[in-house]
Amino acid sequence: MLWTARMHIFVIAFSIIMTQNTLQPADITDELLATYETVIGLEVHCQLLTESKLFARDVNRFGTEPNTNIGPLTLALPGTLPKINKKAIEYAVRLGLACGCSISRKTTFDRKNYFYPDLPKGYQISQDKKPICENGGVAISFKNAEGKTTDKVIRFHHIHLEEDAGKSVHEGDQEETLLDYNRAGTPLVEMVSEPDLRSAEETGAFVTEIRRLVRYLGISDGNMEEGSLRCDVNVSVRKYGAPEYGTKVEIKNMNSIRNMMRAISFEERRQVALVESDGQVQQETRMFDVDNGQTYGMRVKETMNDYRYFPDPDLSPVVISEEWLSAITSAMPALPHELREKFVNQYGIPTYDAMVLTDTKEIADYFEAVCNKTPAYKTVSNWLMGPVKSFLNENGGDIALFPVSPQSLADLIDLAESGTVSNSVATQKIFPVLLAEPQREPKEIAATNNWLQNSNTNELESLVDEVINSMPDKVAAYRKGKKGLIGLFVGEVMKKSNNTADPKLVNQLLAKKL
Repeated sequence: MLWTARMHIFVIAFSIIMTQNTLQPADITDELLATYETVIGLEVHCQLLTESKLFARDVNRFGTEPNTNIGPLTLALPGTLPKINKKAIEYAVRLGLACGCSISRKTTFDRKNYFYPDLPKGYQISQDKKPICENGGVAISFKNAEGKTTDKVIRFHHIHLEEDAGKSVHEGDQEETLLDYNRAGTPLVEMVSEPDLRSAEETGAFVTEIRRLVRYLGISDGNMEEGSLRCDVNVSVRKYGAPEYGTKVEIKNMNSIRNMMRAISFEERRQVALVESDGQVQQETRMFDVDNGQTYGMRVKETMNDYRYFPDPDLSPVVISEEWLSAITSAMPALPHELREKFVNQYGIPTYDAMVLTDTKEIADYFEAVCNKTPAYKTVSNWLMGPVKSFLNENGGDIALFPVSPQSLADLIDLAESGTVSNSVATQKIFPVLLAEPQREPKEIAATNNWLQNSNTNELESLVDEVINSMPDKVAAYRKGKKGLIGLFVGEVMKKSNNTADPKLVNQLLAKKL
């Protein structure tokens, strides 16, 4: 008994020492973290905007009542046979072309075997041996730790097609798991990157660019909050200069760019803490807790999952002919990087403006529509990044909700550019009226409210005289060298004219009089 007690005390003491010597993620300083390199690879799952599912005629639609978009094939009833959705193939090829991938002219489907309640067939139809797109990549631009903008290309290993699983639903405190098969069979493209990413910032920029790309292509809405776009993130760390990658950990089902970046930032510190404590990073699948900002273990991964892939005997290979590929290529829309180059070269706006205006296809289209009505391209850019953006920020951010037509905005810009109205009147008076009554014409609004700019020299000269005569001390100070007072005089004349005076003419008259 005495020996047992001593051993028990020793074990407790040893445990305390080991606990004290084990670093926690919060203990990892930025200086120590900087001696490690984080290596990140992504598997990005993107739901395609087809009318029906990948191998069935069931409707592909988000937000309907549970288990209403299902049929015999989705439920894997006996005797049902899959048939490939041609539009899904075309969407996957469109994505591959946009990413510079090589397109497989003969692609096949495989069965990925695993059991889970939301998988009706007991296997998932996917692509293993011959994915539809291989290689390629996406160019990103991001700010590094020093705040410097960096450009980089993130390579893809491949892009493949597969069907989505159903959805497990846990309501309240119920112990039961409910199953909704509406999502089962929805067409997905899975984009598997090479381990080229090195930080949370890079990864955020990468997913942002992918989301922008699929929206431009019209193949997905990219709504992460609805699960249309979600990521599995593989993270490992190694000392700078180490030839081998560290043990990777997979963080599953990230459906928010911000939370994905938070998860990476925590996970890299957690792994460095383990390595620095002479521990070992375990290859496992982890989840992210958005409340405490930490990852936690879900299941231990083996060195390789045994999904027992084999060719699906019910699906023939898909052959993509030269004619079909040519037709898909010719229907490709302009991509974000192509529009940025066009906006800079054709419209002469700065690169920064072009980046902002191509953030969404809808904004880019609206910008071009206005530029087709007026030659004041830079002013159009200023309006979209200024007053128009402020309106969108206050009203949901969707340009489709902006009530002013491209023609009306171009007319308003031309009024200010020609000096018919002042810039302040255009932005602060006419624009709000146009938002409330978009059917009215800007010039009619200005004329009705007496906002047309006054360029009558005799009338303005009279106002200038009034201001000068009312401020003799300021006039004396101006004539003694305080030339900055000119702004005061101009402001007073503008007030007297109800902001309709031509500022350039007012400046000229004041300079002459003073």
